[in-house]
Amino acid sequence: MEECISVFDMLKIGVGPSSSHTLGPWRAAERFLSELETDNLFDKITRVRVDLYGSLSLTGKGHATDLAVMLGLSGQDPEYIPVQDIDGIIKKIENKNEINLGNKVVIPFYFLQDIVFNKNFLPFHANGLTFTAYLIDDTEYASTFYSIGGGFVVKEERINAKKKLEIKCAFPYPIQNAEELLQYTINLKKSISEVVYENEKSMRSEEEIHRELLRIWNTMLECMYIGCHSEGILPGGLNVRRRAFDMHQNLIGLANYTNPQEWLETIRKTEVKFRQILKWVSCFALAVNEVNAALGRVVTAPTNGSSGVIPAVLMYYLVIENHKAGDAEIKQFLMVAGEIGSIFKKGSTISAAMGGCQAEIGVSSAMAAAALCEVMGGTPEQVLMAAEIAMEHHLGMTCDPIGGLVQIPCIERNTMGAIKAINAAELAMETDAKNAKVPLDKVIETMWKTAKDMNSKYKETSEGGLAVAVNMADC
Repeated sequence: MEECISVFDMLKIGVGPSSSHTLGPWRAAERFLSELETDNLFDKITRVRVDLYGSLSLTGKGHATDLAVMLGLSGQDPEYIPVQDIDGIIKKIENKNEINLGNKVVIPFYFLQDIVFNKNFLPFHANGLTFTAYLIDDTEYASTFYSIGGGFVVKEERINAKKKLEIKCAFPYPIQNAEELLQYTINLKKSISEVVYENEKSMRSEEEIHRELLRIWNTMLECMYIGCHSEGILPGGLNVRRRAFDMHQNLIGLANYTNPQEWLETIRKTEVKFRQILKWVSCFALAVNEVNAALGRVVTAPTNGSSGVIPAVLMYYLVIENHKAGDAEIKQFLMVAGEIGSIFKKGSTISAAMGGCQAEIGVSSAMAAAALCEVMGGTPEQVLMAAEIAMEHHLGMTCDPIGGLVQIPCIERNTMGAIKAINAAELAMETDAKNAKVPLDKVIETMWKTAKDMNSKYKETSEGGLAVAVNMADC
């Protein structure tokens, strides 16, 4: 049975800085709590230990993995927790040496001892973590999870994944690859977004789809707004100064507005020469990833480390390309982006720990390119071509974050991914897709082969590349 992945699986609201290293472990902690509750173990627990493995261990500190598991074990929801409360919750756990497990029972918790960073890799996936609950009868309950990218969490035996698969595979048009998607558009005489919409309607009402897609967009818009209006130094020790604030001030001047939507309308009135367009797109992407680096709320698209690309390209379309665009175009854009992302996840990976940064920035650029191409009037063939072009020019991109932080080179890479997406969409729009030499499915296959060939030093371990050439002391 084919795997059916919803747009809402690919575009998830959460907290930065990383979908695989923050959101995934947070969700794993929630699943561990659910298992404890199912087995009625809460009243028997005396202590909990968390073991992080592989990439989660090597770059976990910089990605706030330890904070994420504490917040998850505390019963906090990454989608709705007030981000301003995070520091207080963490400080309380650290100062009192105790944790309110699932908001049900308070147990001792010494974070320096009870969160263990193991550099060895578990065989199933580079991002493994094991939760162990010690019980009053001297027995233990342990459960291992794998954060496979984009906030997705599985267990090796995939029992839960199989249940989820059976529930979700009610899609009338199941899609495993780009060729299948294209055939549906031809046979049904529908656009890609229309095919995706039919699948989504098998799971949710039209009202819910409308509401949730716009909630995703409004989260993206607010994130850009916050990032463009926040200055200072990002946390983590690299002393990275926020750049979106200064860039935004230089672009918008003394304009008056009071909320994100008014801000969007104000930008539509600004000068749109080529240099300004480049700066605006870069500014939007920088803003999102600076918020992400500061543990702010972002939309995983398809990961946190690449969360600035899709908002930047969609914002470009709304404020530069089509001033009349509104809810319909926003929903169309997000549905296409989500579907392209799901095809990459099925055929390759969206985890930098498995595939390097081609799996994050490359995939997000392909998602954005395809979405932009459709809303600008591209045919389904051109849409898939846009995704192919964008990924083709990210193949082999390494993931080598300095200090394990999602800052250098991650933040800037989102600006590059966004610009490439716009360029890819334009190239596809100016091309007869019948003359395309490289199908999207071949690029996805090549990306996966490249990922498997890539040295582990360049897969989010901070053991190679810029992470070694430039150290914390240099910063």
